[in-house]
This record gives sequence, structure tokens and C-alpha cells, in this order.
Amino acid sequence: MEIEKAKVVIKQLRDEIRDHDYNYYVLDNPKISDREYDNLMQKLINLEEEFPQLATDDSPTKRVGGEPLPEFSTVEHRVPLLSLANAFGTEDLLDWHRRVTQAVGEDTEYVVEPKIDGLSIALTYENGRFIRGATRGDGNIGEDITANLKTIANLPLVLREDIPMLQVRGEAYMPKGGFENLNKIRAEKGEPLFANPRNAAAGSLRQLDPKIAASRQLLIYVYVVLYQEGMDFTSHSKSLDQLSRLGLPVNRERLVTEDIGNVDEYCQQWVEKRHTLPYEVDGMVIKVNSLEQQYKLGATAKSPRWSVAYKFPADQGESKIEDIFVRVGRTGVLTPTAVLQPVKLAGTTVSRATLHNIDFIEDKDIHIGDWVLVQKAGDIIPEVVKVLKDKRTGEEVAFEMPKTCPDCGSNVVRIEGEAAARCTGMVCPAQLREGITHFVSRNAMDIEGLGPAVVSQLIEEKLIENVADLYYLNFDQLVQLERMGEKSAQNLLNAIEKSKQAGLDRLLFGLGIRHVGAGAAKILARHFNSIDALGKATVEELEAVSEVGPKMAESIVRFFADSKNIEVLKSLQNAGVRLEEDEKQEQLEGKLVGKVLVVTGTLPNLSRTEAQELIESAGGKVSSSVSKNTDYLVAGAKAGSKLTKAQELGITIINEEELLKITE
Repeated sequence: MEIEKAKVVIKQLRDEIRDHDYNYYVLDNPKISDREYDNLMQKLINLEEEFPQLATDDSPTKRVGGEPLPEFSTVEHRVPLLSLANAFGTEDLLDWHRRVTQAVGEDTEYVVEPKIDGLSIALTYENGRFIRGATRGDGNIGEDITANLKTIANLPLVLREDIPMLQVRGEAYMPKGGFENLNKIRAEKGEPLFANPRNAAAGSLRQLDPKIAASRQLLIYVYVVLYQEGMDFTSHSKSLDQLSRLGLPVNRERLVTEDIGNVDEYCQQWVEKRHTLPYEVDGMVIKVNSLEQQYKLGATAKSPRWSVAYKFPADQGESKIEDIFVRVGRTGVLTPTAVLQPVKLAGTTVSRATLHNIDFIEDKDIHIGDWVLVQKAGDIIPEVVKVLKDKRTGEEVAFEMPKTCPDCGSNVVRIEGEAAARCTGMVCPAQLREGITHFVSRNAMDIEGLGPAVVSQLIEEKLIENVADLYYLNFDQLVQLERMGEKSAQNLLNAIEKSKQAGLDRLLFGLGIRHVGAGAAKILARHFNSIDALGKATVEELEAVSEVGPKMAESIVRFFADSKNIEVLKSLQNAGVRLEEDEKQEQLEGKLVGKVLVVTGTLPNLSRTEAQELIESAGGKVSSSVSKNTDYLVAGAKAGSKLTKAQELGITIINEEELLKITE
């Protein structure tokens, strides 16, 4: 066959296979048998092997997986992938409904969908073609797992319409049947079994060899549009319909209703019905349907206010408390933990459960040796529900919180009004170890090679007493550590040096200020622009910042009032650690603060990502849809429906040149 003829046939085969994929995975209405489908695929494989110059990255044949990757690169999410707040019953659901209606009025419609228990991912399509897929990670930065995601059979590599830009969030999962088959094969090979389908899916997609992911028979559902250009919809339910028409797999099990009572009833029905599904479901997700109302409700640093996860009642089982030990955290809090006889709950084997604090233990009258009812709260965190007192033999032993720290021997105190008992030791190795481990972690300063074992050695050898000491370590000190060769020592020094430029937000998160998570650290860094400015802020000034509440504000003020913390910060500064945003960021801060911009069409010089970064660096917020809250529409060629809507609403329309002027 000549190459021109092959080009035509290959295109026909790809189009035909994509149509069959759409019929099978989206419409659930296959038109041909599995054998006929396999024959089409084999013809395409043979032709691409004969004419390798005609092979493309979006061909259906890429499902088999390519060459192994050396490592995963990171991806910064254009829109943060937030987690959901939980509702554990009707009362929690009604409380959430009340907060929603107080903010946007009684005229509110909801969409209810199953909450699939898998791996959360973000997918990006440009001009209708799948270009990138990433894990959620910390919500802001994830891992690029594009090669593995391409192996998922129901993920379209090419959309059915040429959409300029589309980013969606979804859940990759392993069906129950596939999970059972996988564990059966692993058992026959003598390999460790996966605990549950969620772990199996996550483990499969985080393999460096895409062929492994391809062999695991994963599937995906998409459930929300993160960003889009070229589509027009006003509600979440209509966006799902449009995603389905594009060929993306969308769960058909959903309810749209204005009645919160119907929402609750629907969730209750699925408590038992979930077991009939071919995939694991750990709850239901309720979303406000109107996108305009979603925008008005906004989000906290962690969760959208317009959505909530209704969690199913936890799986419960009986177990015996064999012992109780105490762990000291990075803030000095002593947390008692129960050692349990292993019990299987929600697909995993549980052998430990947190007992929170001494009040929890006394209220439930927990003794070492007790038989207890254990559950996984939200199918995630093991906890003791109650003591089975009728099983007591009289040999049970009461637990007492230690009077001195098990790690450093310092006194343990309990501040009036607080449930937690804390170690008072200023040089407690447990607090230091946990604090430094947090500081060097991936979401903080990201110092590769400084794992818990190395941190423990550095403390034991008295080489570090606080996080700033890390930046004064030298080669001779490191090379003397156990299992630390010359190359490892130099690599660690290089990683420490690199971390000096990690950024103010990562530093703030790494310092471990109570109530300041990764999301809040980004907001604070952007607002104050330097450690110095943040340290001078009052509680009132802090509370005026979006997403900062009273507890966080007071915690920040307390942190900067401690002279020892100030000494550590000065030591970090002297070591060359960046404690402020760069000059460019400082100059641009405030130009677009509080302004909402939408970018549409093709700009002459700036890419979509570059325009967004420019706006955000000037303090503005980029939205994917035009509403009455939009301040500016940045319009390029082929702007389309967004331009029309902006004109109807009287929104200021600017071009690329004007955008550059207002951000310079």
C-alpha cells in the first residue's frame, strides 16, 4: 500500500474506532462485537507499524502504553483542585443547605452524583486533543501522569468537537471485577495484595511504566469543568451534558432537584444501592447547579462552599485494644493511639486507631484490653466508636496520660480550655523531628534526600536544633552520617541550596504556623509579599484578608510575637533563604487586586497560560465564565459567545495591548 493510501485508511480506522468507543463507553450502546472491534484495532496497529511516520500520539493504539518514564514531572494546576467538606447525615446536609440559601436565596437547584472512590485527576484538552493529565497532588501542584492516563480505554484522546481549551476534573478508578482479578493474579504470583480498588488505581497510575497501567483495566468518569473556551452553559448539569456530547465519560446516575428533602432521600437510597454498582462509592456529592450561584458562594482555602460530600455510614467491626502508645507531634501535642487486633473495614486492614486525647478516652471509658467497636470515619480514618463492656473480663487496665514527655522527659501540661496535652520541652527531639520533617516535605521547602531517617540522625548528632540550622550544614558533617556517601551528601547540599528560592508561600507552610495550610500560605504570601509585612500585621488586618479567619489570624500574631521564632527567621534570612516575593511581584501587586477577568479568543502574542499568569501576578482572578461579577473581558480573535455576553452585560472589553498596559 502506498503512503497516501495508507494515510486515508489510517484516518478512517481511527475515526471508526473513536465512534465505537463513544457508542460503547458514553452511550452504552455498542454497534459491533468485541471481536469486530479487535479486528479494526489490529488493522490500525499493523498499518502504523508499516508506516511509523503516520503514527500520532492521539491514536487509539496508544492505549497499550509507551516506554517507561525516568520520573514524573510536576504540573501546576491552572485552577486549584480543592477537597470537599463532609456531611455525615441529614443534620449536616441541612446545615450546609441553610448556609447556601442564606448566601444566594431560596431559589437554588442541586445536582447529586455518586462519589467514586478512586484517584482524583485533572485532564487538559487543547483544540480537541488530550495533551496532559495530572494527579491532584496538594491541590495546586500534581504529577504529570499523561502517559498512564492515555492507556485508559474510555478516556478520549480526541474530542468529538474542536474545543480550543478544556480542563476537566475526574476520577480514575478500578472496577470491582478488575480489582478482584488483579489480586487473584498477584496472589498466584506470591505478590502482596492491594488493600482496595482505590489503592490499586492510584498505584497503577503512579507506575513509571505505562504498560503496567495499561494492563490494569482502569476507567474514568469526569465530573466538573475547571476551565473552558468555546462552550456555553450556565449550570453544572448542562456542562455535564455537553461533556458527554464531546465524548467524555460522565456518570448517568444523578439527580437534579430544588428540594433538599429529595437530595437527602436520594442519598439515603444510595447507602444500600451503592453495593450494586460495579465500582466503589463512598458517598454522594451535592453541588449547587447554577454556575453564577457557585461563583457567588466562592470557596475557602480548602473547599468550595457550593458543594459538599455526603458520606455514607462507616463500616464497623469489633476489635481488641492490645496497647495504647503516645506520639508527640510537631506542635508538642501528645496523641494517644490504640494498637488493635487487625480488623478489616471498608476494604482495608485496620490495626491502629487514634484516641485523640485524654477526654476522649475518659468519656468512652477506654481501657487497655477492652473489646471495642471500630469504624472508619468517612471510610478513611479509623476511630473507636464505643467500648463493648459486656465483654470485659476484669483484666483490663486503665490508661493514664504520661506526666512527662516520652521523647525528651520534659513536663507535660494541659492548658485550661484545651483538650490537648502538650510537651513543654523547648528542645524536644520529637517536636523538632516532626517539625523539620514537615519543613522539608514536598509541599513545603521540598528538600529531596532529607527523609525522616536523615532528620533523626541530624538531631541525634546535635547538628541541627531548628529548621534554619539546615542551611548551615557542610559536606564534612553530612558525609559522616550513616549510609550517607559523598555523592548523597553533595546531592543533599544542592537540594538545600535550591530550596532557598522555594518561595514565600512554601516557606510559610513549612514553618508550621498553626491553622496555616498550603492554600492559606499562598493567599498570605500574595497579600503581604514578605515575612516582614506579615509579621507586622494585626489580627484585624489579617482577618480582612480573604479566607483568613479569627483562629488563623490569632495564631499568626502569636507566632511572630515569639522571640525564638524571630531568631529562626533572621537565621534563615542570613543563610540566604528568600523571605519575600521578587521585586516584579511586589511592583505588580495591587494593580488588579479584587478584579475578575475572563480571557477568550486567540491573543496575538500571549498564550492562554501566559495571560493568566500575568493577571494573577497583578493580583487579579481569572474566571472561565462571564457573569455580572466580571470586571474585564480580555478578547482576542474568534472571541465568540463570551464576547456577546460581555457586551450584553456592559462589561469592559480590552485587548492584549490594553491588558499589558494595566499590568505593567
